[in-house]
Amino acid sequence: MDDRKKLSHVKGFLLDMDGTLYLGDRLLEGSLDFLRKVEQTGRSALFLTNNSSKSAEVYLQKLSRLGITAPFLRVLTSGQAAGRYVLTHFPGKRAFLLGNEMLAAELTQLGVQIDPDRPDYVLIGFDTTLTYAKLHRVCDLVREGLPYIATHPDFNCPTENGFMPDIGAIIAFIQASAGRQPDVIIGKPYAGIVEEALRVTGLKKEELAMVGDRLYTDIATGVRFGMTSILVLSGEATLADVATSPEKPDLIYERLSSMIEYL
Repeated sequence: MDDRKKLSHVKGFLLDMDGTLYLGDRLLEGSLDFLRKVEQTGRSALFLTNNSSKSAEVYLQKLSRLGITAPFLRVLTSGQAAGRYVLTHFPGKRAFLLGNEMLAAELTQLGVQIDPDRPDYVLIGFDTTLTYAKLHRVCDLVREGLPYIATHPDFNCPTENGFMPDIGAIIAFIQASAGRQPDVIIGKPYAGIVEEALRVTGLKKEELAMVGDRLYTDIATGVRFGMTSILVLSGEATLADVATSPEKPDLIYERLSSMIEYL
């Protein structure tokens, strides 16, 4: 089956950002051309990120600076998806949040009640203001048996100079101390963020394509949930990685713009 046929049923793209649309503060060559083609062919796009240390508004501002315009100024973060999840599964309950002020503000705006003194459940994000006191407190609560939700699983977050420890490292710390993994993880490649993306887009899983540069988050999401999975080689993963990965993408392109001729 050729690429055009594989993409013919795709009505919407779920797009990773860093390593897929841009690298750091540099828009990848051809990204705007790809988005124009998406619009010309009557398709939609929703940007999807696991990074819960930044709000959707921050990402929207960055996209605007890079020249992205409507109708593509739509972002779903793992923090937002986690907020929707806890509002559904813990209505009226209070959260202990391990997260920075930006995540706290976004969750509060969604209607999540945050109460570090009398929590009913634990919600952890990528906390860029992490302290030992916070780690001590969250381990105590997890050890007590409170429901325990994490926004995403990533061990490292890419930076201009390499990587910084992400929430996966925090989860490992809590596991070592309190002996528990999260009851639920929301972000790619787990169900929470997919369910929220389906709600936002109004599309079915088989009508969506998941596009990204990471095999264990982006491509795994597509494979697990029956979406077309598309790997771009403009970020983390290489063809050598694909050869050893348990999750195989349906399609592989050098960059987003390499897909244009098949849309």
